[in-house]
Amino acid sequence: MSKIEKVLMTGKTTTTVNNTAGASRGHYDSLNIQLSSPGAKPAHVFSAIQPHPTAEQLFAGAWSACYTAAIGLVAREKKVVLPPDLSVEIEVDLGQTGQAYFIQARFHVRLPGVAQEVAEAIAHGAHDICPYSKATRGNIDVALNVLTS
Repeated sequence: MSKIEKVLMTGKTTTTVNNTAGASRGHYDSLNIQLSSPGAKPAHVFSAIQPHPTAEQLFAGAWSACYTAAIGLVAREKKVVLPPDLSVEIEVDLGQTGQAYFIQARFHVRLPGVAQEVAEAIAHGAHDICPYSKATRGNIDVALNVLTS
């Protein structure tokens, strides 16, 4: 796996679980999409930074929505009640090494009030089962940061 030497741009999204009928506002009110899964309540919401999202933002948004759903599955399996203010922020960098282009990602998973070791087990378990994580595993660098406060 190649490492990025120069980051050209970063696409960033934050996914939250929305317990209300309408979607919450995104960063700078620029992208506000309400996603749903068949039979899933509550809906997943992701937001991006720029008014015209980049491919990196759309990829990060789709990945974070899928990953957030995986967190719910792992938490349910572990019989852990997730906090209502959980969030997943994913930053996807487009970068270059020599003449070659690559992407890399950073996850910031926030599970306020959950014990650190439990939160880390949930976050890593979600990364193991998330289809986007599986598709990128071994192909791009992914850093996972779990916060509980």
